[in-house]
Amino acid sequence: MESRTERRRRSTSRIRTRARKSPARTTKQKSAAPAGSEEAMMAAWQRAMTPGKGHARLEPLVGKFDVSVKLWMQPGAPPSEGSGTSTQKWILGGRYLQQTYRGKSMGMPFQGVGHTGFDNAVNKYVGTWMDTMGTGIMTSIGTGKPTARKIEFDSNMVDPMTGQQVTLRSIIRIKDNNRNSFEMWGKGPDGKEFRTMIIEYKRRK
Repeated sequence: MESRTERRRRSTSRIRTRARKSPARTTKQKSAAPAGSEEAMMAAWQRAMTPGKGHARLEPLVGKFDVSVKLWMQPGAPPSEGSGTSTQKWILGGRYLQQTYRGKSMGMPFQGVGHTGFDNAVNKYVGTWMDTMGTGIMTSIGTGKPTARKIEFDSNMVDPMTGQQVTLRSIIRIKDNNRNSFEMWGKGPDGKEFRTMIIEYKRRK
């Protein structure tokens, strides 16, 4: 007959075997917030709301600028020229760059308001533009790999001539802290891309 001491030894041996087979929880596993928890949700929102490197790239655009504009209605046609002033400033705690433009376009007074930002949730630049030449809003979303010198967008708007939505290619070029430009490219009657507009900004002294 098995003695009480032998039964105790055998039971202790089984417990030790199970302990060796079961992986120990690490400190990281214990502290990680479960997906869907309030802690995880707050961390995600914190990442989404905090300005970062994407916003810092826009810093050279902040300030007051004198502006010259050239518009091309058709490939190869002479441009229509205009001029104005632009004031750009951070709003909502440095999350969005707001532009206020005043000048003349095609011989008429012209005003516009735009916003540019970097959406941390999708890791892309985003933008909107509205002005006195229409009643719609152009929306833009970043494409490709932005750099400190060049940021590209797909910009969507409705063509008032056709009533159809069109996508244009927009480019912000940052030459230095005092000079930058904005270009728009669209398709001509032959389907080939051509530059439809360039806006050049020179910082006011």
